[in-house]
Amino acid sequence: MLARSLEQIRTRNGTRVSVAVLEPRNGRRAVYGSRVHITASLAKVNILAALLLHAQRERRSLTRWEKSTAASMIQSSDNDSAGALWRRIGGGPGLTDANKTLGLTSTQAGPGTHWGLTRTTAADQLALLTAVFADPSPLNRASRHLIQTLMGRVDADQDWGVSAAGSRWQLKNGWVQRSHSQRWAINSMGRVKAHGITFYLVILSHGSRSMSRGISAVERAAQSAVHALCSTPPPVSPIIR
Repeated sequence: MLARSLEQIRTRNGTRVSVAVLEPRNGRRAVYGSRVHITASLAKVNILAALLLHAQRERRSLTRWEKSTAASMIQSSDNDSAGALWRRIGGGPGLTDANKTLGLTSTQAGPGTHWGLTRTTAADQLALLTAVFADPSPLNRASRHLIQTLMGRVDADQDWGVSAAGSRWQLKNGWVQRSHSQRWAINSMGRVKAHGITFYLVILSHGSRSMSRGISAVERAAQSAVHALCSTPPPVSPIIR
């Protein structure tokens, strides 16, 4: 069901999507697509998780500056803030080191200062969401609470993507127009509640002719993923294509 509905999205507008969805209360999950995508601003959640792990190792809380910069990075998706915290964690090597702890195995940090060119898979971002929202986790309770709070307070103009699949959400989106193709990469991930059930949901996409078309494709994919899991009796085997 999930594969068929996502193929229809590609047929309509040429957008290629990868999806990972998990129902944490019972472990049911489905994954569509092992393709590697650029993260764009989705990397900002990963950067914050790396910063918090670094602080945990030093047995300290975030500084006032780190907290305010993290808030700007997640809530307003401010790129200068992301660049500052990228430098704070040690750039790509720092992200790679943190991802070993977080359980991300298929994410490649962006080169140099280009954090937005970090490459990842839907399954890896689902692992990151699990570290952010579930317990046990390498992130302690205070660290998880901070990320969750910021993801629940994104600016109103960024309330799109996985939020289309449910009524209550905490999310982060990413979007960028690729210079070589002029096509858009549009990504969204977060925790949503639909039909009284909580889901962790990741949608990665590329190839959209416009940002609006990409957002529409991502939202249809999010709704399809939740519907597929709700409509399928357990156990659900991973759908990998």
